[in-house]
Amino acid sequence: MSQLKERLQSDLKTAMKEKDTFKRDVIRFVMSAIKQIEVDERKELSDADIEAILVKQIKQRNDAIEQFRSGGREDLVEKNEKELEVLRSYLPEPMSDDEVREILKEIIAETGASGMKDMGKVMGAAKAKIGSRAEGKVINQIAKELLSA
Repeated sequence: MSQLKERLQSDLKTAMKEKDTFKRDVIRFVMSAIKQIEVDERKELSDADIEAILVKQIKQRNDAIEQFRSGGREDLVEKNEKELEVLRSYLPEPMSDDEVREILKEIIAETGASGMKDMGKVMGAAKAKIGSRAEGKVINQIAKELLSA
Protein backbone atom coordinates (compact mmCIF):
# COMPACT_ATOMS: atom_id res chain seq x y z
CA MET A 1 0.00 0.00 0.00
CA SER A 2 1.26 3.48 -0.83
CA GLN A 3 2.47 5.72 1.98
CA LEU A 4 0.01 8.45 1.07
CA LYS A 5 -2.93 6.07 1.20
CA GLU A 6 -1.76 4.77 4.61
CA ARG A 7 -1.48 8.36 5.84
CA LEU A 8 -5.00 9.14 4.61
CA GLN A 9 -6.40 6.07 6.37
CA SER A 10 -4.55 6.91 9.58
CA ASP A 11 -5.76 10.52 9.49
CA LEU A 12 -9.30 9.29 8.83
CA LYS A 13 -9.18 7.14 11.97
CA THR A 14 -7.77 10.05 13.97
CA ALA A 15 -10.46 12.41 12.69
CA MET A 16 -13.13 9.88 13.63
CA LYS A 17 -11.70 9.45 17.15
CA GLU A 18 -11.48 13.23 17.61
CA LYS A 19 -15.00 13.65 16.18
CA ASP A 20 -13.65 16.05 13.54
CA THR A 21 -16.52 15.50 11.11
CA PHE A 22 -15.30 18.09 8.59
CA LYS A 23 -11.86 16.52 8.10
CA ARG A 24 -13.39 13.03 8.23
CA ASP A 25 -15.78 13.87 5.40
CA VAL A 26 -13.07 15.43 3.20
CA ILE A 27 -10.79 12.39 3.66
CA ARG A 28 -13.67 9.98 3.04
CA PHE A 29 -14.43 11.79 -0.21
CA VAL A 30 -10.80 11.39 -1.35
CA MET A 31 -10.70 7.75 -0.22
CA SER A 32 -13.87 6.99 -2.19
CA ALA A 33 -12.33 8.56 -5.31
CA ILE A 34 -9.22 6.39 -4.79
CA LYS A 35 -11.31 3.26 -4.25
CA GLN A 36 -13.40 3.99 -7.35
CA ILE A 37 -10.32 4.17 -9.57
CA GLU A 38 -8.78 1.09 -7.96
CA VAL A 39 -11.95 -0.90 -8.63
CA ASP A 40 -12.40 0.44 -12.17
CA GLU A 41 -8.79 -0.15 -13.20
CA ARG A 42 -8.20 -3.23 -10.98
CA LYS A 43 -4.90 -1.99 -9.63
CA GLU A 44 -3.34 -0.59 -6.48
CA LEU A 45 -2.69 3.14 -6.87
CA SER A 46 0.77 4.59 -6.30
CA ASP A 47 1.52 7.81 -4.41
CA ALA A 48 1.80 9.62 -7.75
CA ASP A 49 -1.67 8.38 -8.77
CA ILE A 50 -3.14 9.52 -5.46
CA GLU A 51 -1.42 12.90 -5.79
CA ALA A 52 -3.04 13.25 -9.22
CA ILE A 53 -6.44 12.59 -7.62
CA LEU A 54 -5.73 15.20 -4.95
CA VAL A 55 -4.67 17.75 -7.60
CA LYS A 56 -7.91 17.09 -9.47
CA GLN A 57 -9.92 17.56 -6.25
CA ILE A 58 -8.09 20.83 -5.56
CA LYS A 59 -8.79 22.08 -9.07
CA GLN A 60 -12.49 21.25 -8.64
CA ARG A 61 -12.59 23.15 -5.34
CA ASN A 62 -10.88 26.18 -6.91
CA ASP A 63 -13.42 26.19 -9.75
CA ALA A 64 -16.27 25.89 -7.24
CA ILE A 65 -14.88 28.79 -5.19
CA GLU A 66 -14.89 31.02 -8.29
CA GLN A 67 -18.49 30.04 -9.05
CA PHE A 68 -19.66 30.58 -5.46
CA ARG A 69 -17.89 33.97 -5.27
CA SER A 70 -19.62 35.17 -8.42
CA GLY A 71 -22.91 33.90 -7.02
CA GLY A 72 -22.40 35.65 -3.69
CA ARG A 73 -22.31 32.45 -1.63
CA GLU A 74 -19.55 33.31 0.85
CA ASP A 75 -20.62 30.46 3.16
CA LEU A 76 -19.80 27.92 0.44
CA VAL A 77 -16.60 29.77 -0.50
CA GLU A 78 -15.42 29.43 3.11
CA LYS A 79 -16.32 25.71 3.25
CA ASN A 80 -14.43 24.98 0.02
CA GLU A 81 -11.39 26.95 1.19
CA LYS A 82 -11.27 24.84 4.36
CA GLU A 83 -11.49 21.69 2.22
CA LEU A 84 -8.59 23.01 0.11
CA GLU A 85 -6.47 23.35 3.25
CA VAL A 86 -7.08 19.70 4.15
CA LEU A 87 -6.40 18.47 0.60
CA ARG A 88 -3.21 20.52 0.19
CA SER A 89 -1.81 19.08 3.42
CA TYR A 90 -1.39 15.74 1.60
CA LEU A 91 0.60 17.12 -1.32
CA PRO A 92 4.33 17.84 -1.31
CA GLU A 93 5.46 21.44 -0.79
CA PRO A 94 4.71 23.38 -4.00
CA MET A 95 7.61 24.65 -6.10
CA SER A 96 8.27 28.32 -6.63
CA ASP A 97 8.08 29.76 -10.15
CA ASP A 98 11.87 30.10 -10.16
CA GLU A 99 12.32 26.39 -9.33
CA VAL A 100 9.89 25.45 -12.11
CA ARG A 101 11.74 27.75 -14.54
CA GLU A 102 15.10 26.09 -13.71
CA ILE A 103 13.70 22.58 -14.22
CA LEU A 104 12.08 23.64 -17.50
CA LYS A 105 15.38 25.10 -18.72
CA GLU A 106 17.05 21.73 -18.00
CA ILE A 107 14.25 19.85 -19.80
CA ILE A 108 14.47 22.16 -22.83
CA ALA A 109 18.25 21.58 -22.98
CA GLU A 110 17.84 17.78 -22.59
CA THR A 111 15.12 17.46 -25.24
CA GLY A 112 16.66 19.95 -27.62
CA ALA A 113 13.38 21.85 -27.83
CA SER A 114 13.72 24.94 -29.98
CA GLY A 115 10.28 26.46 -30.29
CA MET A 116 6.56 26.18 -29.66
CA LYS A 117 6.37 23.11 -31.91
CA ASP A 118 8.24 21.19 -29.17
CA MET A 119 5.79 22.21 -26.42
CA GLY A 120 4.37 18.68 -26.14
CA LYS A 121 7.78 17.13 -25.53
CA VAL A 122 8.62 19.71 -22.88
CA MET A 123 5.25 19.45 -21.10
CA GLY A 124 5.37 15.65 -21.01
CA ALA A 125 8.83 15.63 -19.46
CA ALA A 126 7.89 18.46 -17.09
CA LYS A 127 4.80 16.69 -15.75
CA ALA A 128 6.89 13.57 -15.14
CA LYS A 129 9.66 15.48 -13.38
CA ILE A 130 7.63 18.09 -11.48
CA GLY A 131 4.49 16.06 -10.87
CA SER A 132 2.03 17.66 -8.46
CA ARG A 133 4.53 20.12 -7.04
CA ALA A 134 3.35 22.82 -9.48
CA GLU A 135 0.07 23.50 -11.26
CA GLY A 136 -0.09 22.54 -14.93
CA LYS A 137 -1.20 26.08 -15.78
CA VAL A 138 1.98 27.53 -14.21
CA ILE A 139 4.22 24.98 -15.94
CA ASN A 140 2.53 25.69 -19.29
CA GLN A 141 2.88 29.46 -18.91
CA ILE A 142 6.58 29.31 -18.02
CA ALA A 143 7.27 26.77 -20.78
CA LYS A 144 5.63 29.05 -23.37
CA GLU A 145 7.70 31.95 -22.08
CA LEU A 146 10.96 29.99 -22.39
CA LEU A 147 10.19 28.43 -25.77
CA SER A 148 9.12 31.68 -27.40
CA ALA A 149 12.18 33.57 -26.15
